[in-house]
Amino acid sequence: MLINGVQTDQVSALDRGIQYGDGLFETIAIMDGHLSLWERHLQRLHHGCDRLGITAPDSAELLAEAKTVIKNHQKGVLKIIVTRGIGGRGYRPPVDMQTNRVVYYSPWPDYPEACWEKGILIRICSTCLGINPTLAQLKHLNRLEQVLARSEWVDSATFEGLMLDSDKRVIEGTMSNLFLIKDDMFITPDLNRCGVAGIMRGLIIELATTLNIPVIIKDVSLDDLKAADAMFISNSLIGMLPVRELLGVSYSLDLLPSILVKTVDDYISGRY
Repeated sequence: MLINGVQTDQVSALDRGIQYGDGLFETIAIMDGHLSLWERHLQRLHHGCDRLGITAPDSAELLAEAKTVIKNHQKGVLKIIVTRGIGGRGYRPPVDMQTNRVVYYSPWPDYPEACWEKGILIRICSTCLGINPTLAQLKHLNRLEQVLARSEWVDSATFEGLMLDSDKRVIEGTMSNLFLIKDDMFITPDLNRCGVAGIMRGLIIELATTLNIPVIIKDVSLDDLKAADAMFISNSLIGMLPVRELLGVSYSLDLLPSILVKTVDDYISGRY
């Protein structure tokens, strides 16, 4: 683990990331020693810093630190945390703060292959996402809603939980974005009010468009879920993961375009 380029696991208790969740993070797949979709993650991190008024870390410096952390690992997960830095008591951030950055490695999550072969079981969470367009789409450090939602189940059979906003619109999973397939079209929830604009979500939308697969971004209801022909979730580690069952409804596992699935896997593996 590197903190501001120094090998340590200690950070000040006065850091605003600890005090207020004042920061952002990225979770990046490491495949064959390669940082998957690095430029896209870096672009989102810089966009988030700009939205929050945080001084973004130097791109070359951050890449050098990432390569240092993963140099002995062929597969795993790199996490980058950027906070506004150390500040005094009170919400108002001091002027010209020194950004703090944390870069560290974690082992690859042990997801069974059966998840892709047989699909996954997911559920609806009772914890709602608050509506806040100012923070919508950002991968910021304030994740209490996801923590509470993920605490709602302990059975290993359920892979993921979908979260609704306070107006009962379906938004995303606790750790993933959602896509429905209906009449050969992709449908994904509008994230202008809340939710995280995932790197993989953006890539899938781009790739689907190039393959002439219509993509509709709209408000999604529970009725839309029940009426879908197929469903899958996505994030930077799992790629595209088909859903087998939700709310007692079974979904087709054969409607995910194989060429799209393969292309997404190629991006994760660094072949693009």
